[in-house]
Amino acid sequence: MKLAKFAVPLLFAVALAVPAAAATSVVKVKLWDKGGQLDLSKSMGMGMGMKADMTKAPMGVDVDKKTVKAGKVTFDATNTSKEMVHELIITPAKTVDETLPYLNNENRIDEEHGAHLGEVSELEPGKSGSLTITMKPGFYVLYCNIPGHYMAGMWTTFTVTK
Repeated sequence: MKLAKFAVPLLFAVALAVPAAAATSVVKVKLWDKGGQLDLSKSMGMGMGMKADMTKAPMGVDVDKKTVKAGKVTFDATNTSKEMVHELIITPAKTVDETLPYLNNENRIDEEHGAHLGEVSELEPGKSGSLTITMKPGFYVLYCNIPGHYMAGMWTTFTVTK
């Protein structure tokens, strides 16, 4: 079958006019702890009135990139612990000095009062999970809300740009 002389340029023009699907940014997240009997009495929560030495944190959240462009973002979370369950929650914040609503009697962030965007629920040691959400430009906190984990340093900040 022969195409008319104008058909190939026309097909090429149509292909250019169709927008490509928006690319999804992928962020690799590592949920970790130092194992064994950990001192979870630290006060290392974000904006808790002091600059904690996060190098002394017994657990944490690491990301392979701290900034992505607005749009769909997939967080691939892996719990690298050998003994503890961890989770990943994403919450918008105004600044790194913002204090998230904390329930002292439960030793965790008040998820009902906050505006979290989603989570990778409790991951057993060595397990992985993922969450894809559409994110607007802004500043965010990624944290584990298992009782005691947030205050033990299990959080990090994250920025979404235009």
